[in-house]
Amino acid sequence: MPSPSTSTATARKMAHALASEPVKILLVDDQPGRLLTYRAILEPLGEQLVEASSGMEALKRLMDDEFALILLDVNMPGMDGFETASLIHQHPRFEKTPIIFVTAVNVTDMDRLRGYKLGAVDYVTVPVIPEVLRSKVEVLAELHRKRSELQSLNTSLAADNQALQREKARELEALNESLRVANDALAARNTELQVEISERSRAERLLRDADQRKNEFLATLAHELRNPLAPLQNALAIRRLELGEPPGPLQSTMERQLALLVRLIDDLLDIARITQNKLALRRESTSLEDVLHAAVEIARPLLDAGGHDFSLRLPDRPVALLADRMRLSQVFANLLNNAAKYSDPGGRIELAAELVDDDQVLVRISDTGIGLAPEQLEAVFGLFSQVDSTVERSRGGLGIGLTLVQKLAEMHGGRVAVHSAGLGQGCIFSVRLPVGAAAASAPPGLPAGTSGEASSEPDSKSPSNCADNGAMAEPPTDAAVPADPTRVLVVDDNRDAADTLAMMIRLLGHEVAQIYDPMAVEDEIERFAPDLLFLDVGMPGRSGYDIASSLRQREDGNALEIIAVTGWGQPEDRRRTREAGFDEHLVKPPQFESIRRICSRGGRTRKAETDDA
Repeated sequence: MPSPSTSTATARKMAHALASEPVKILLVDDQPGRLLTYRAILEPLGEQLVEASSGMEALKRLMDDEFALILLDVNMPGMDGFETASLIHQHPRFEKTPIIFVTAVNVTDMDRLRGYKLGAVDYVTVPVIPEVLRSKVEVLAELHRKRSELQSLNTSLAADNQALQREKARELEALNESLRVANDALAARNTELQVEISERSRAERLLRDADQRKNEFLATLAHELRNPLAPLQNALAIRRLELGEPPGPLQSTMERQLALLVRLIDDLLDIARITQNKLALRRESTSLEDVLHAAVEIARPLLDAGGHDFSLRLPDRPVALLADRMRLSQVFANLLNNAAKYSDPGGRIELAAELVDDDQVLVRISDTGIGLAPEQLEAVFGLFSQVDSTVERSRGGLGIGLTLVQKLAEMHGGRVAVHSAGLGQGCIFSVRLPVGAAAASAPPGLPAGTSGEASSEPDSKSPSNCADNGAMAEPPTDAAVPADPTRVLVVDDNRDAADTLAMMIRLLGHEVAQIYDPMAVEDEIERFAPDLLFLDVGMPGRSGYDIASSLRQREDGNALEIIAVTGWGQPEDRRRTREAGFDEHLVKPPQFESIRRICSRGGRTRKAETDDA
């Protein structure tokens, strides 16, 4: 098959040949003399002249051949030139064939307009001026040849274009075929990737589910551990009240170990809340001195138990902070406890604070303890991470204290670092925090009052008021008998918890009854007529929520003060008890001071009577 360029060259040669050939000119006139005149004038042009003596004959000639132009007499008998021109141009083949009208009479402007509408390109009057006619015909003939040449070239170009399109189509088809093969391979790979992505998503989902179950397990574990702790703590408080004198070493040891156990449970809950972004800060204006003194007070028992040489150095001037005082105290208390635990008895521990520039404070806790190897420095803040040796593990702990330190410091806009010269060389933990106005722009964690630990209850880490969150507060050795005892009903399916709480309240001088069946609450209220109800939330068969809601719907439902006593202490748990109608929420084991404070109020009925009086 010739290439498009070869076909184009051939077409040019053919077009050139057409340009040199004579064209056919149709001469139409009913007078032979004028036909002879036309021929004489036009023969020098070398064109092929064809004669017709009428309009009908002209039409017949046109059907048999192709003409470059028509020389048409206007005044012919039968069918004049206008009618003939009209019929010629009605045919699609001849609608663009140029016509020169020949007339022996003067034509009006209207006749000329009519002729032009019928396709005339010019008029020639008789007598014909040879040079004029010849020049007009010559121009039209040349125009026809050029048009024919252009049509020939166009036809050739169209053929070349079709050939090119076919060639491109073949190339495109070949390209499409290669693309189809590539797409098939890509589709197969995509399928493999989708399978891999699906498997990865499934694995991630399983990990998230496992992590969620772990957090739920930690919360449930803390709750379940709180239940047996409540009667133990109540029993120790009762024993202290019964002794009526400072406790002996055995009592103090049990109280310290119970407080340690409660703190471990609180740490478990804090980790669960942090990993679920449910721990919020209650920021307020405080000072670095108050925070550090509170931390030292928390860590003092462990420092004293180890006989450590402890020193505290504070900046020369007060340092203002915008922070959650209790949570920030927990940061430094954990670091001090860590230093005491990993230092041999009589070790040296120092807490030193200094201002860095005007917007940051640097607090260092250094010890002379077992130190850290270089590879342990990176992992020491990891969750459940411990120094992995028999000696170090014997020092105890869950491996979550430093994780809490790091997370709480970051929530305050700070950062924690650790340095150690090596094993046996001690450690230096440094905490850098924003102060003053800079602290206001620190990341707030979750806003208080959302899903975090936002509550009006005192915090579990408060050294000065460790109420109803499980940290062991030391009860006094004496309890003055109130002049007007409160009638208190204790409801808990855990008999030990109910009995020990009731015994503690009785020793405080109040009247108390206890029951273990949640179905019998209303009957006991009718019988005993209490002012105050301590009600366990999680009981089989009937929850404390249902009991509180039912009591509040009674006619005298608002006369009774109802206190929730539960192992669940997260914000949503407090919200649920509040919505169910509880007046206060105590987390097991409830603190002695909280019990005495609530009982001393005398319940709603007594309060109302006092107000009325």
